[in-house]
Amino acid sequence: MTIRKTAVLCSVFMGTMLLAQPSVSLAQDSPKQDMKDAGHDTKDAAKDTGRATKHTAQKTGHAVKKGTNKVAGKTEEGAAKVKDKTDPN
Repeated sequence: MTIRKTAVLCSVFMGTMLLAQPSVSLAQDSPKQDMKDAGHDTKDAAKDTGRATKHTAQKTGHAVKKGTNKVAGKTEEGAAKVKDKTDPN
C-alpha cells in the first residue's frame, strides 16, 4: 500500500509540475499584453479628452454668441439714446 501511495503522490507531483511549466512560458507574453493594454488605455483617454475639448468649445461658442448678441442690443439702445438727444425735434 505504501508503494501505491508513493506512486500516486509521484503522479500528482509530476502532473502539477507539467501544469506549472506552461504558466512560465505564458508569463513571457504578459509584458506584450501589458503594452497593448496601455495602448488601448491611452487611446481611450485621448478620445475622452477630445470629447471634453469639443464640449467645452461648443459651450464657449454659445457663450460668445450670447454675449455678442447682448452687446449688440446694448449698442442699439445706446445709439437710440444718442439719436434721441441729438434729434432736432
